[in-house]
Amino acid sequence: MTTPTPAARIVSREVVFQGWYTFLRLMVEMPDGAVVDRELLHRGSAVAVLPYDPVRRVAMLITQPRPGALFHGVPSPYEAIAGSLDGADPATRIVPEAMEEGGLRLGRLEPITNMWSMVPVSTERVQLYLTAYEAADVIGPGGGAEGEHENILVHEIGLDDLRDLAMSGALEDAKTLILAQALLLRHPELWR
Repeated sequence: MTTPTPAARIVSREVVFQGWYTFLRLMVEMPDGAVVDRELLHRGSAVAVLPYDPVRRVAMLITQPRPGALFHGVPSPYEAIAGSLDGADPATRIVPEAMEEGGLRLGRLEPITNMWSMVPVSTERVQLYLTAYEAADVIGPGGGAEGEHENILVHEIGLDDLRDLAMSGALEDAKTLILAQALLLRHPELWR
């Protein structure tokens, strides 16, 4: 094991922008005594789930217009169903999010990890889950919350296709890639 990094501390904070996200400018005293300027994006924590149907051998993913992809002129990637916690417990919050985005009634959640999405620049952590479902659990249209203009498309893709996307590097959303890899590792029986 390696020795943990010595402590640094925030000596000042300034809110640069407050909106959907809060952008902060921090002055951080480093372990060597230097005080450095750092930028930080704050939005709060989130939750994501990768639903999979072991009988039909599909997984449910979504796509929606994403500013990062639009900025680079590329299609928005496949993503796991996800949403902001807004102060709620992750296992509780993901239930309405799955209905809004995928039209999916969730069953038992299998916790994977609580990951930092971009620890160098963001406070966001995302609690990741897997969950098995069956065709009868798809009880709504999905597509996102009414009035939020999310334009979500729901995709059920074959588990072999999901594996190929993960292994080839074509599954580009980090939380979704981690969830697909977790599914491969924790449930190898799905590919036998």
